Amino acid sequence: MKSNLTPQTPLQDGETVLHSFQADKATYLRANTWLAAAAMAAGMFVLWLVGNPDIWTGAVGGLAAIALRAFYMRSEEMAVRWDLTNMRLLGPMDRVIRLEDIAKFNTLGNVTQIITLSGDKHLIKYQPNPKHTVSTIERVRAGGGA
Repeated sequence: MKSNLTPQTPLQDGETVLHSFQADKATYLRANTWLAAAAMAAGMFVLWLVGNPDIWTGAVGGLAAIALRAFYMRSEEMAVRWDLTNMRLLGPMDRVIRLEDIAKFNTLGNVTQIITLSGDKHLIKYQPNPKHTVSTIERVRAGGGA
């Protein structure tokens, strides 16, 4: 059985895969560590606001929630792959973006957001260097190699 988290779209005549973007394990761990720290602080703050004398339990709850989420989501997030061809960007769940249809890129943390001319938005997550992801796609769009 093939995974729907990797591109399954057949290549067109003359189309070749030049680069693949896969989630980075260290980046995934770092992102979830920061998320856990924020959840711990938020949990403690909320308990402090409501007058709970045991605000430390907010830290335990925040850490447990994010750690559990990261554990269960890891295998799925690590399996996601995007393939950059000389014509298109092929993604999970049969996503296909023609290179000439890309209107804009945004980066935030470890995420590269691709916005198409029609307004569709796609995320390539857990990239160690999202600006490099953008420059690689832009270089291929301009006719260069990956």
